[in-house]
Amino acid sequence: MPERARRWLRIADRSDPRLLWAVIGLLAAVTLASLLALSGQIPRALTQKDIDGAVLKTLETVPLPSKAAKAYEAILPSVVRVTGFDTDKKTGELVQRSVGTGVVIVDKGIILTNLHVVQGATTIRIEFSDGLQTTASVTGAQPENDLAVLQAHKIPDDLNAATMRSTADLAPGDEILVVGFPFGIGPSASAGVISGLGRAFRSPEGSNEMRNLIQFDAAANPGNSGGPLVTMDGQVVGIVTAIYNPSQQRTFIGIGFAVPIENAASAVGLSPF
Repeated sequence: MPERARRWLRIADRSDPRLLWAVIGLLAAVTLASLLALSGQIPRALTQKDIDGAVLKTLETVPLPSKAAKAYEAILPSVVRVTGFDTDKKTGELVQRSVGTGVVIVDKGIILTNLHVVQGATTIRIEFSDGLQTTASVTGAQPENDLAVLQAHKIPDDLNAATMRSTADLAPGDEILVVGFPFGIGPSASAGVISGLGRAFRSPEGSNEMRNLIQFDAAANPGNSGGPLVTMDGQVVGIVTAIYNPSQQRTFIGIGFAVPIENAASAVGLSPF
């Protein structure tokens, strides 16, 4: 491959994947013309229209991952399943009492989740994205925001912490992704938008009103609690904490709430940025 072509590929590889495929389409067209010339079939000179057509055909026929798919891929290594257990007084066996989601924010195994997922549990188990299972301890809590900080007792060798991003520039209509274990099923992804900012919410069981919440419309259900609210670049802007539902079914009707990551990170005593 000529050095100039190699330079095009290196430049394209560092930018939008569509540009990379466009360069590949262009190189394919040039290569075809060279082969025809070597075989004695002298083609007509390539025009800009020929090049544009080859590039367009490549872009139309090569499927590209969606923004939500790329965000999911970026955050998945940092998402964990969190399960709370009680000890049965008669049998002494562990009985599952809750299931939720957590997100690794420090690669030493420090995890954020919702306090209501782990509160009262005698044993907490974590499952990382690579399948490693371990127990964890609660090392901090922020009850006013329903947040708990966990320390995993064992961690994968290549554990990835999530990247956190300021909520200062969020606006209603911005696309977001929720990743977690709704009803224990997952990891599952659901996409939506920011519906509003600075919301207040009091759960039917809660005595405290939570404030300054992010409202979103991506599907969230019991089990999503404690999971990340993620932008399309895979960065965490909030921790999913509640859904609004006036019925007793506790299923999603289009209104979810997340604690801004600035508040969540302060539960660990960290600045997220």
